[in-house]
Parts: sequence; C-alpha cells; structure tokens
Amino acid sequence: MPARIGPLSEDVVLSSETQTGLPIRDAARPVTDYTSAELLAVVMTSVEDDKAEEVVQIDLRGRSDVADYMVICSGRSTRQVAAISEKLTEKLKETFRFTAKMEGKETGDWVLIDAGDVVVHVFRPEVREFYQLEKIWAAGSAHRGA
Repeated sequence: MPARIGPLSEDVVLSSETQTGLPIRDAARPVTDYTSAELLAVVMTSVEDDKAEEVVQIDLRGRSDVADYMVICSGRSTRQVAAISEKLTEKLKETFRFTAKMEGKETGDWVLIDAGDVVVHVFRPEVREFYQLEKIWAAGSAHRGA
C-alpha cells in the first residue's frame, strides 16, 4: 500500500520496489489526500502574499454542494487581478498537483477559480461592488482574513 511522506507542499507518494523492498515514488499517482481546510489555507496564504485586498472567506459547508468554502478578494487593477489568479493556480498545482479551472483572466475584471472544495473570486473593486457576492452568500458567516 502506498505511503505518504513529507510536509504537505512536498508530498511524495511511495510504493515498494519489488526486488529490494525499498520505497519508490509512483509519479503517475497524484497526491489527493488533503482536506478542504488545507486547501483553504493555501488559497488564503497565496492571495494574502500577493497583496489581495478585502479578503473574505465564507463557510459554505452544509449550505452548498458546490464547495466547502468561498474566498472573495480584490485586486487594485486588471493586471493585479490576473496576477493574483495566475499565482494562485500555480501554487495549487505545485502544492496539490492539480490544475484549478479559471475563467475571466483575459479581461481581469472578475476571475473565478474553481479549486474543487474552494471557489475563489478575484475582482476589481468596482466589479465586486456591483455584484456584491458577500451579501448573497455570507448571511452572517463571512470571516475577514488576517
């Protein structure tokens, strides 16, 4: 049975080599045993590291079958919105070995990133104000990021 070693960002899936019994990495097997909370933590760290503004996380557990968490944040310009989004998808691929689906990066007004259990919206401030997703989803469960 494969084993998992190393910190989350450096997980290596191992199996035994038949002749020696020594562990070897199974490169074809992706690392998929992480929780939605671990995924959320990486998302929050990434957007905060890239200076996203007004970061809000909303707990959707028990309220939606689509995801466990939603993160909403803003970038000051279309360029920053695109950069925050691109760096987040790169970080998710590096950490969890999957490619998140991304929509809207070309215009940079509102980028949606579907990371499975965490959905991320990165807005320009004017677009965020227009759609007001926090008011639709929050219902008392929005938590400001650090």
